[in-house]
Amino acid sequence: MSSKSTYYCFIVSAIAVFLLLFQETKAQYNFTSVDQKLEAVKKELGGNFSMLVHRDGKNIYEKSVGEFNAKTQAPIASCSKWLTAALIMVLIDEGKINLDDKISKYLPIFSKYSKGYITIKQCLSHLTGIASEPIRLIDLLKANKFSSLEEEVMSFATKKEIMANPGIEFRYSNVGLNIAGRIVELVTKRGFEQAMQEKILRPLQMRSTSFSSFNSVNPSGGAVSSANDYMNFLSMILNKGMYNGKRILSEQSIALMQTPQTTNPMIKYAPKIAAGYNYGLGEWILETDENGQSTVVASPGLIGAWPLIDKCRGYAVIILTKGIISEEKRDAYIDIKKIIDQQIIANCK
Repeated sequence: MSSKSTYYCFIVSAIAVFLLLFQETKAQYNFTSVDQKLEAVKKELGGNFSMLVHRDGKNIYEKSVGEFNAKTQAPIASCSKWLTAALIMVLIDEGKINLDDKISKYLPIFSKYSKGYITIKQCLSHLTGIASEPIRLIDLLKANKFSSLEEEVMSFATKKEIMANPGIEFRYSNVGLNIAGRIVELVTKRGFEQAMQEKILRPLQMRSTSFSSFNSVNPSGGAVSSANDYMNFLSMILNKGMYNGKRILSEQSIALMQTPQTTNPMIKYAPKIAAGYNYGLGEWILETDENGQSTVVASPGLIGAWPLIDKCRGYAVIILTKGIISEEKRDAYIDIKKIIDQQIIANCK
């Protein structure tokens, strides 16, 4: 056989092996029931959505309906909090801040109004004790009344009352994460958007994700993203801080983010979509093991997005759509997860 023929035989064989492995990978899962469920709840999901399931370094399921696809950019509301918490943890890994730092170290104005003893950790876990209003859809849609993050955070110091001592009562809001976002600006000497791009978005190749705004940047709920982009972030979290062979976050920081910071009696306000769950740093704890360690974490947004990681089964899922998450939509998401779980065996003891 000639060398040229040998070369072509090698190429054909390599392609055949690749296709065989690809088929075997797809064949080990049967997501027909997921397809059927998505069809059944298509109306509840607004008729336009994209869903990805990621495991073992690759997407094992993809589905897009209507005008959406995996590259479609859409508001992600409170899913932004997970990104912001990750950015804070990068700065902690770099030794620039500490979770137990008091915010008055960076924002002395808070001491003047008896709020200086709040810590960065309490900001990331909604335990500041600062008064806040329930997050409503109308508030997400209307223009931010502040011209800058600095101005908004200043108002938290000077105009909002203390309802409880820090670390005692959980009230889900934009207050804590936006204070943390302002600290990012002061520590990095960059705008929040620029710091997010440098530390998180560009390293994770999240080209369709941005916190840019004509008004005040909102670290708690102002991002837009796509299913593909957010899955890059989830895959990094799932891989304990690694993405494409590069370390983005330390394993310790990932573990800290996923450690419950609340107990049920501490929860004084939570949105209905998160009722019954506890909270870590920038993310909800949906399930725990017998030792109280998180096994399923998520950061749902009020405007439709639902990113989730199941640590025991080793997968991440994102459903990105538009429209407020109702109780019916939450139930649909939970049902979809149960169907996925039937295909993937848990490895937690």
